[in-house]
Amino acid sequence: MMQANDGKALETRVDGTRYARLPLRTRVVMPGDDLDEIITEYASGSVQAGDLLFVTEKIVAITQGRSYRLDEIQPRKLALFLSKYVTRTPYGIGLGMPETMEMALRECGTPRILFAAAVAAVTKAFGRKGDFYRIAGDKARAIDGPTSGTIPPYNQAVVLGPERPNEVAAHVKEIIGGIADVAVVDINDLGGNILGSTLDKPGEERLLKVLGDNPLGQGHQSTPMGIVRAV
Repeated sequence: MMQANDGKALETRVDGTRYARLPLRTRVVMPGDDLDEIITEYASGSVQAGDLLFVTEKIVAITQGRSYRLDEIQPRKLALFLSKYVTRTPYGIGLGMPETMEMALRECGTPRILFAAAVAAVTKAFGRKGDFYRIAGDKARAIDGPTSGTIPPYNQAVVLGPERPNEVAAHVKEIIGGIADVAVVDINDLGGNILGSTLDKPGEERLLKVLGDNPLGQGHQSTPMGIVRAV
């Protein structure tokens, strides 16, 4: 029987419907692992017709070779400067370290990051938050840096967002026999985004509500996938 992660409820109610959020525990996914094999081994036998399988962006990116050790990243002076002005939270370092900011500059382009930083500096002075990531975009938002709760070896690594998440979601749906929709998600304790899915827009909005309290957790749970099931 699937267990809820510590501090997380196994069920939630959204728009009058009760949903179970069933975490799927796996081994630590490593660079070089094949996502198809991970899905087949840990998810295929648990998914039922009508379910939704959600997969964290992190394991998709890792299997795409988009994980970099900190000692592989040489931040430029601009990254050192910009990272000092990023607000850090207990739930993730975001771009608040030189290595993650350096990867944002590479992923999004220097002009876009500079523009986002300039706008955010102005609007933050008037009490408005979030403009940096709104302008920098999903690629910047999805960059995942190490925290004290991160599973090794990713406590010494930066993981970028996944490539082609919509294609990944469609492919994973085929792997599980087409019996359930699939979403690649970036969820943390502050909120989340659907990076790619086989859902329509209302379905994605509903899924964000269902996953709003981050049922997979934030640290050592080793549950990078889960099932949403109407009950």
